Amino acid sequence: MISLGCPRNLVDSEVILGSLKKRGFLIKDSFEDGVDIGIINTCAFLRSAREESVDTISQAIQLKGEGRIKYLVVCGCLGQLYKEKLLKGLSKVDLVLGTNDFFKIADLIKGLAPNKRQAVVSDKLDYLYSENSPRFSLTPAHYAYVKIIEGCSNFCSYCIISRLRGKSRSRTIESILKEIGGLAKDSVLKEINLIGQDTTFFGMDRSKRSELAKLLREISKLKNNVRWVRILYTHPAHYTSDLIRTIREEERVCKYLDLPTQHSSDKILKAMNRGTTRKELTALIEKLRKDIPGIVLRTSIIVGFPGESDKDFKELLDFIRVTRFERLGAFLYSKEEGTKAARFKNQIPEREKQARFDEVMKLQQRISSDINSAFLGKEIEVLIDEEVAGESDRFLGRTQGDAPEVDGTVFVTGSNLKPGEFYQVKIKDTLEYDLVGEAI
Repeated sequence: MISLGCPRNLVDSEVILGSLKKRGFLIKDSFEDGVDIGIINTCAFLRSAREESVDTISQAIQLKGEGRIKYLVVCGCLGQLYKEKLLKGLSKVDLVLGTNDFFKIADLIKGLAPNKRQAVVSDKLDYLYSENSPRFSLTPAHYAYVKIIEGCSNFCSYCIISRLRGKSRSRTIESILKEIGGLAKDSVLKEINLIGQDTTFFGMDRSKRSELAKLLREISKLKNNVRWVRILYTHPAHYTSDLIRTIREEERVCKYLDLPTQHSSDKILKAMNRGTTRKELTALIEKLRKDIPGIVLRTSIIVGFPGESDKDFKELLDFIRVTRFERLGAFLYSKEEGTKAARFKNQIPEREKQARFDEVMKLQQRISSDINSAFLGKEIEVLIDEEVAGESDRFLGRTQGDAPEVDGTVFVTGSNLKPGEFYQVKIKDTLEYDLVGEAI
């Protein structure tokens, strides 16, 4: 299998492979050596993601032509978006599955035959995996992702997630606790990353109030060796005082929050349908930093949204400069067919989007470098992720303030260090986004 896109997609891929393994299928690491069934779990969130998905499918089709793949299956968001069009446009694809249907894959694969091509894509989007869904881990053994909510009910004007995944639907706290208990049944698992399109919306679809704080408290009571519980993909409009207090008080909960603000101009935020204002964003960030000492904030922003004037962009730069996010990712606005924003006037030219993106990243580079420089000479706790290939005394690790795969790295030297273990590391050098240290 090739899994594209974000960790939310990765969990789907793990469930797909888990269900196949449970039914007796053998899982291989690569298509290159030849497989009976090649599976690609696609992403279609942005145009660039769709292009990557199509390119990957095309490469798999080439391998199929060489006889190294017998049947080719395309799952996930691209299948949900285009349905039968994929079968018509890509004649070598044997099976297309939507986001609501991948749990059917074992039965459908058993029915594959030459010249029998089909698309199984439901219009009703209500699937929700549970603790009973088998999983085949695609992450290192010491960390895992747990999806607590599926779909999205925020309806941001630029986003197609609700079309791909449906409205928000939360799992039960009991189901999540049972899943974590199963994942952490041995001593290897050290980090749980809670994910969803909007994790702060957890529970609001059934009780009109967020249950994320309650979930965090219940996870913290579990008897296991998990040291870090990280919250990803929150929405600034859905924070509560109870949630902030829980993050501060619960030792296992990482003092790290993924807080996509997307912009700071009130005009742009309203056009995005984000449900917040700059004043509210600033007040929330100030409260988080006051109430949770040492909090690390990651944000994501969109540049080049339709109607973003020079004044709006300068306001965004000022917001970033003043707020000094420890982590920041920027994206060029992508005009997505079927969204409200795609019909907005005053679309920004691609060259201008790129120029604004470059300016944002130059600013954040300076901020990040300055923040990192404060770690020089200090001792910090680091979770080792992996050994540098071919070098027995060099390792890659992360601080509590770094989420897997998206944030910075700590380059660590030391003898006999083990991935999945925590070490005190003295920082010897700092880079723009990464740290360099020695285990002590």
